[in-house]
Amino acid sequence: MTVPRKVAGFHLPPLPTVGEIIKLFRLKAQKQLSQNFLLDLRLTDKIVRQAGELKNAHVCEVGPGPGGITRSILSAGVEQLLLIEKDARFIPGLQMLSEAAPGKVRIVHGDILTYKMEKAFPKHLKKNWEDEPPDIHIIGNLPFSVSTPLIIKWLENVSKKDGPFIYGRTQMTLTFQKEVAERLTANPGGKQRSRLSVMAQHLCTVENRFVIPGQAFVPKPEVDVAVVHFTPLAQPKIQQPFALVEKVVRSVFQFRRKYCFRGIETLFPESGRLKRTEQLMMTANVDPTLRPFQLSMSHFRNLCDTYRKMCDEDPSLFVYNYREELRQKKMGRNLLKSTGQPDEIEEEDQL
Repeated sequence: MTVPRKVAGFHLPPLPTVGEIIKLFRLKAQKQLSQNFLLDLRLTDKIVRQAGELKNAHVCEVGPGPGGITRSILSAGVEQLLLIEKDARFIPGLQMLSEAAPGKVRIVHGDILTYKMEKAFPKHLKKNWEDEPPDIHIIGNLPFSVSTPLIIKWLENVSKKDGPFIYGRTQMTLTFQKEVAERLTANPGGKQRSRLSVMAQHLCTVENRFVIPGQAFVPKPEVDVAVVHFTPLAQPKIQQPFALVEKVVRSVFQFRRKYCFRGIETLFPESGRLKRTEQLMMTANVDPTLRPFQLSMSHFRNLCDTYRKMCDEDPSLFVYNYREELRQKKMGRNLLKSTGQPDEIEEEDQL
């Protein structure tokens, strides 16, 4: 039994339920794509409400699947809805929704990781970065396998003000595994504080809005799911290039349970490593005995600013790769072994 849904002055005509669409087109979640369907329209409505006022807005939904969240977005009275779906099996069901909302829906069969979003929306929606966010939203129940690489890609877009952020500070409302959501929003000192926490929070206001129990999905995942809202900041907390910040933060968290100087050492070649590490930490005013998860955003800002100055003085520093140096040393030790000479195994080789 279907019932028309009336919200914000627009209502969809009677349609098969999401469950009926799944049966009609013989859709089945593919485990290798980490697909999980959300059939309860009360929950999809709640997800969409986290995006804010959507009446007359332009929205991009990532991975709409059988269209549960799609219905809630349309019922919110949006002006235009762009659907980007990689799995061709879902396209016929989405076309049915498109026909039920004439002129409102555009369907793209493609991969969000490679889709060029610079031309996804009308040019007149663009706003200056310092202004209020544009009337553009990205919403998606992301497959677990895609969520982390996708948010890292979009954070880099935020830093460079390109991709979907060429229009201004486009807001995002996305689902993640609960554990990933906790890492995205973790505060300094928290057990979930990680590289992802720093990379997200230095560029965006990140809010964990609510948790959806795993049993609400079909098939039921082994973990709960959280809805996270992102609003890009007018000014990033660390005003350095994304690649530099990412390199410093990644290095710091490389040895999460050790003192932070242990990870910072990996920014520098073995020759002069200790001296340069001391120089960086003293100039940045960072206690070398703090653990990585204890460092505040101001600590990371000071580290990145100081490392940038050191790279400006010696450009070879930024291209230095600690793991490549380890690889070369390992090859050298293998040669020593082949000649019967003794070998010393370093702690780093356990990575």
